[in-house]
Amino acid sequence: MLRHYYVADDLNELETVERQLEQSGFTDAQIHVLSERDADLEQHQLHEVAAVLKKDVVRSTERGALLGVITTALMLLMVYGMGWYQSAAGWMPFVFLGVVILGFCTWEGGFIGIQQPNANFIRFKELLNKGKHILFIDAKPEQEQRLATVMRAHPNIQVSGYGEAVPSWWLSTQDKLKGFIKAVS
Repeated sequence: MLRHYYVADDLNELETVERQLEQSGFTDAQIHVLSERDADLEQHQLHEVAAVLKKDVVRSTERGALLGVITTALMLLMVYGMGWYQSAAGWMPFVFLGVVILGFCTWEGGFIGIQQPNANFIRFKELLNKGKHILFIDAKPEQEQRLATVMRAHPNIQVSGYGEAVPSWWLSTQDKLKGFIKAVS
């Protein structure tokens, strides 16, 4: 899958684009609008980017967890090499310490990430500050032609680049979850 980024001024036109994309087979999980004017997005019923995803929480939490795993592994290797596990307490205090280290590193990574903008959106900061809106669409290979057809009808929306999309399994999970919630409601 490929993520397509577009820049637009007019939220009414973005609303039309979203409707056309949905009629072409795109799902809610594939279409998002990034803007500094969240209230306007709600009025136009556009699929806005969740607040937590505007920050670098996910990536930083993953990095923190990776650092925690590495630190814990090094600590356990040191315990093994020094023979400290042969005490009356055995491995238990060291395993507990490893869990604490992993939890702390993961938490700290998320804490750092919540203070930084999402790394994928930094390049749009200047445009967003000027009041522009960023439309991004995660398209499957078989949807590329339909996306191109819809976007050709909107010359005021300019291509702003491409990026890595979320995995297709994640999109299908989101779609199934929304379907389940609608069925239960």
